[in-house]
Amino acid sequence: MSTTIDLGAFLRTRRSRLRPEDVALPDFGGRRRVAGLRREEIARLAGVSVDYYVRMEQGRASNPSPAVLDALARALRLDEDETRHLHRLAQPRPAARHTPAPSPEQQQVRPMLRRLLEELRDVPAMVMGRRMDVLAWNAAACALLGDYAARKPAERNIPRITFLDPASRELFADWTTCARENVAYLRLEAGRHPDDPQLASLIGELSMKSEDFRRWWAEHPVQDKTSGIKRFHHPVVGDLALTYETLRAADDPGQALITYAAEPGTPSHDALHMLLAWAAPTVRREGQVGGHVQG
Repeated sequence: MSTTIDLGAFLRTRRSRLRPEDVALPDFGGRRRVAGLRREEIARLAGVSVDYYVRMEQGRASNPSPAVLDALARALRLDEDETRHLHRLAQPRPAARHTPAPSPEQQQVRPMLRRLLEELRDVPAMVMGRRMDVLAWNAAACALLGDYAARKPAERNIPRITFLDPASRELFADWTTCARENVAYLRLEAGRHPDDPQLASLIGELSMKSEDFRRWWAEHPVQDKTSGIKRFHHPVVGDLALTYETLRAADDPGQALITYAAEPGTPSHDALHMLLAWAAPTVRREGQVGGHVQG
């Protein structure tokens, strides 16, 4: 994955989504040859020369300063996730170290996240690692999302399941939103780990096998996975609206505990408890994941 190519494509996609009225520029009419603002307009808003900005979009500008990147972020109306992504793409890449990125089998669940997972019995929860690999889970997560233990370790990956398993389109009531969020988070991962061969392989596989993934990946979306509402259409209990939270250790953002909970007193709360009661005798209570037995 080339960060210079990605930088240029990222800038172009963000420039194309802006209109003159979005940034208080006069629009003198006339047909624009391309969607969005012109290069010279972004350069003017950011206070840089047109030539320099053109070289940035072409991947030929070396080591732009943080001040320039912040000015571009303001000109392009980037949010916090997009601004951090822009800085990562523009940073000089250190010499590649020939240390292979950990596979799902090699990633070790942090002890703190493991303990939290063990305590959560009535809350669907999982530990997500690099590339959105699912490293560990509890029985409640199996009841809601499917039995991860029945999948091979390489197949325990959220975007792979979302895009390549037809059942996910039935499970997620708003599949498109969920799928696009996965693409945006993978873009974030690609900016953090541009030399991860397994991440590149995953992106290549999804691009080959899913037209939706290929189209949305080309838009260069960027979004962290934090919190929100997920709506499910579960084959056993029907519709649920669950709040998900993503908890990360400050010293290791590479792993996260993701939980799903329902608002007390709501139909979703009753449906979730009904699902867990129904699944308790049948869900496989133990699965060897990341060197740890989940129960």
